[in-house]
Amino acid sequence: MPNLTFDFAGRTAIVTGAARGLGLEFARLFHRSGANVFLVDADAAEVVHAADELGAVGVACDVTSTAAVEALVDQAITATGRLDIVVNNAGILRDRRLWKLSDEDWSEVLDVHMGGTFRLTRAAVPAFRQQGYGRVINVTSYTGLRGNVGQANYGAAKAGIIGFTKTAAKELAAFGVTVNAISPNAETRMIGSIPEEKRQELEAAIPLGRFAAPSEIAAAAAFLASEEAGYITGVVLPVDGGISI
Repeated sequence: MPNLTFDFAGRTAIVTGAARGLGLEFARLFHRSGANVFLVDADAAEVVHAADELGAVGVACDVTSTAAVEALVDQAITATGRLDIVVNNAGILRDRRLWKLSDEDWSEVLDVHMGGTFRLTRAAVPAFRQQGYGRVINVTSYTGLRGNVGQANYGAAKAGIIGFTKTAAKELAAFGVTVNAISPNAETRMIGSIPEEKRQELEAAIPLGRFAAPSEIAAAAAFLASEEAGYITGVVLPVDGGISI
């Protein structure tokens, strides 16, 4: 783990999809850098366990529910007096070729990825405006730009997050709020399950020749959430080893 020097002391961060994987890595770095961190996931047992290990707060929340998301934001503000950083990372997969996608496959993926990003960002805006400060980090994907077989729903959701990021950045800039996205290409459980031959093929397509460590993706999110990145907004930062070049 690199010796990062981000300082989030006194800041409050909410990270969705944080029970495992990249979301947990985001939360871990924010917590280690001094933030009050709320780990959020639909998996109640897993997120509470992950938060307990960090010494942070775990909250079970369905990001497709406006009431649940608003209650989450109220909980964070009541506990700490503020909300500074939102990382919209929650997501699900329902991969099927287009002609096999059901209405449910389509709507569930869009509602978690894109709908969850919208709901949590919207719920955070009153606190951001009152403070004159806020950071929103949205997790998108290379698939949202280039597509991928079997992922019409996921690709549409991730492309929608890019459009949302740029629009929200324009609307919230006047209140001292930045809104950015990252497009990661990381070593995850999904990558770990790929057969070795296929993995080598995928790595060969990456100019840097490897998938990122989760900590490298977290570092990018932390930078965009930092005070030092206050003049960066509306960008989609590829943290992908050059695969999107």
